[in-house]
Amino acid sequence: MRKLLVGEAQCRAFQARYYLLEEESETSGSYGVQIEMEDEEAAVRDLSPSRQRVEALAEALVRGAVTPVALRDVVDDWLLE
Repeated sequence: MRKLLVGEAQCRAFQARYYLLEEESETSGSYGVQIEMEDEEAAVRDLSPSRQRVEALAEALVRGAVTPVALRDVVDDWLLE
């Protein structure tokens, strides 16, 4: 699995880092997102085989300064779009 930095945002008094997760298998790849902030971390793997789509999600997470605690709710809403 590769972890690629997408961006950083100020959340409360802490700096959050947002990553695109890239996993390769024998037949295809899949992408997910991860947020790290101080001693908090959250990740959702295997969201889509489309890098473009998941990268757009990661960029939206940065713009919205989403925290690790809120990641699952935001991803759930994104999946329903």
